[in-house]
Amino acid sequence: MAKPAILTITLHPALDLSTEVDQVQPGKKLRCAVPTVNPGGGGLNVSRALAHLGQGSVALVALGGATGSELARHLKAEGIKVIALEAPGDTRQSLSVADRHSGVQYRFLLPGPVWSAGDQALLLTRLNSLSKPGTLAVISGSQPRGLPADFPRQMALALTGCRVVVDTSGPALEQAIARPIPGLAVLRMDSDEAEALAGHPLPTPQASADFAETLRAKGAAATAIVARGAEGNVLVSAGLHLFARPPKVPVISAIGAGDSFVAGLVQAMAGKQGWPEALALATASAAAAVMTPATELCRAADVARLLPQVEISAL
Repeated sequence: MAKPAILTITLHPALDLSTEVDQVQPGKKLRCAVPTVNPGGGGLNVSRALAHLGQGSVALVALGGATGSELARHLKAEGIKVIALEAPGDTRQSLSVADRHSGVQYRFLLPGPVWSAGDQALLLTRLNSLSKPGTLAVISGSQPRGLPADFPRQMALALTGCRVVVDTSGPALEQAIARPIPGLAVLRMDSDEAEALAGHPLPTPQASADFAETLRAKGAAATAIVARGAEGNVLVSAGLHLFARPPKVPVISAIGAGDSFVAGLVQAMAGKQGWPEALALATASAAAAVMTPATELCRAADVARLLPQVEISAL
């Protein structure tokens, strides 16, 4: 039986520039190293990480202007299958600067274009035309300006017959909790987001699992995931509360770890693996991602080496 197709959706992509300086200091000219340039944005990073893992996907991405054209060239060079959606303005850029002295990384995100009601309607029509039963659709990353907070809900409803995974933040995440998306397969968030939604600290994996269960019971998603950073990941599904503890790895850049996690998760879902196996692969993929610089994401060899070291336990 063929694996389900994977569709990633990125409405707010960025051309990511990463560089480093000896030390970040105010008022001085800071001489930067030659920057690396990578495509960025939640869904695009998921597609790129999937490619690293040997899994194909289709990336629906909104592109505009000269930056959008350059981003498209980088995606083509990486062999990512792209469906380009014309954005209402220029694609944004982002800059990350590593301070060699302190080891701290600074991230600067420029604003992108503003979407109109017409732009939104065109996207929803396009999503509906791309929908196929069994497709795994990943809605990931921040939203462009102009979109309502409930737009992930509108996108999910347009993806008729798809199994939808949502990894978002801010007002969009709050709206997904306040007004659950019917039939949502997976909802992922990090620990800070979960604590903000809960209104109190979640100091342990068990506390995260209890909160995730309340979300699942309210219909927020069939499966809820809370990422607890280097400590590990909590997954709650029907009758199943799991915690995945990753191996300790050297951290070079945390950028893209969450997207690599989602890539590992949906690859396992596409392969019809169970939740323990999916959570282990996702956790190994996230751990592998922090070992690479800039937005290089996970490497297949690192994932394969780390996977047996992931500890899965019941909560």
